[in-house]
Amino acid sequence: MFTRLPRPVRADLERRGCTVPQVWYDSVPGNVITGHFRSPAQTDWAALCSVHRVSTILVYWKGRADSVDELGSAPDKDYLQDVGGGKIGYSRAVAAAAARTILQDYHSYGGTEPPSLDHQGIEDAFVEQASEIWYWYEGKWLRLTGAD
Repeated sequence: MFTRLPRPVRADLERRGCTVPQVWYDSVPGNVITGHFRSPAQTDWAALCSVHRVSTILVYWKGRADSVDELGSAPDKDYLQDVGGGKIGYSRAVAAAAARTILQDYHSYGGTEPPSLDHQGIEDAFVEQASEIWYWYEGKWLRLTGAD
């Protein structure tokens, strides 16, 4: 399904028994992203991995399966919502967040002031509800304000 993923990442997702949950309205596969999450010069990958009905964002530094961070574990049921017509849909999505977007969200909604931004973050969204931004800074992940 995610043929553009680096082979080591695909193999690791399979080894972990991951499924990649999809937002209820998506017509193309989502929740697998690429971006510059550690530095502007490094290309990384992230995927939302669900195992036993708990989803975690897995960040593969440089697309390597031997260098993975795990973020934002939460039960999949926490991201179910009424989508109309008596239907319930899964509504968690991850996306690359540009520095400009991170700053706009901070100025619009407050929260922790972002550090100096020189690369992308990962937006972790409850679709049509709210989001937070995961941002790598000085060797650790910061949780910053996303859209509300």
